[in-house]
Amino acid sequence: MHWGVRLTKRGIDLVGGSVGLVLTLPLMPFIAAAIYIDSPGPVFFSQIRAGRLLGTSMENGIRKFHFVEFRIHKFRTMRVDAEKFTGAVFAEKNEPRITKIGAFLRKSRLDELPQLWDVLRGAMSLVGPRPERPELLSNLAHAIPLFEERMRDVKPGLTGLAQISLRYTGALKEDSELAQLAKTLQNPFDIDEADGALADDMRLKMLYDLAYLASLESFGSYITMELKIIFKTPIVMLTRQGQ
Repeated sequence: MHWGVRLTKRGIDLVGGSVGLVLTLPLMPFIAAAIYIDSPGPVFFSQIRAGRLLGTSMENGIRKFHFVEFRIHKFRTMRVDAEKFTGAVFAEKNEPRITKIGAFLRKSRLDELPQLWDVLRGAMSLVGPRPERPELLSNLAHAIPLFEERMRDVKPGLTGLAQISLRYTGALKEDSELAQLAKTLQNPFDIDEADGALADDMRLKMLYDLAYLASLESFGSYITMELKIIFKTPIVMLTRQGQ
């Protein structure tokens, strides 16, 4: 990453994270109350996520991926016992484990507000690829070529190019730049059982994340991309374009 980009990015994180926290702090008690009334239990949710890619190694002939791990914070959107019988799994479309308030928070992206603190403490950046759980990210990296490269030399973000361009699960929007290539990118062999496959959504996220990483190579392309994402994110939240 260009040194000027690295310094500017951290400066934007500190200023943007502070302003965002001050502006949204008055909303948080109301969000917390709504969560508890709808589903009694903890209001906040924390989980270990994988961040920046440190490197890879071979162990017993199997490629291992090594990431910086950190604890992410969110407003709880699922039932308290959501993973009691399933363990670590990806959220699905029309996820039955999500509460009523949780569905609204996800569509509006308000569930991510506590991560402003993660940005300020340096675990995350305002803009970057969204972090996944380590065990799930390793599986994706084995299944999708170059998937781990989306986290190379960059912190995970509160928002990102994929988040303003795709739906919450990673599905294409009708007005997305990639919509005209949907037939090529999603289930190109027209296999009925592969329609709506999670791997297709993840590949789309990867393409946007890699495009963002490419912008970090020069200050001009970076600042244009960064400001575009930062200013478009509130619009996506307010209009719930990420549904």
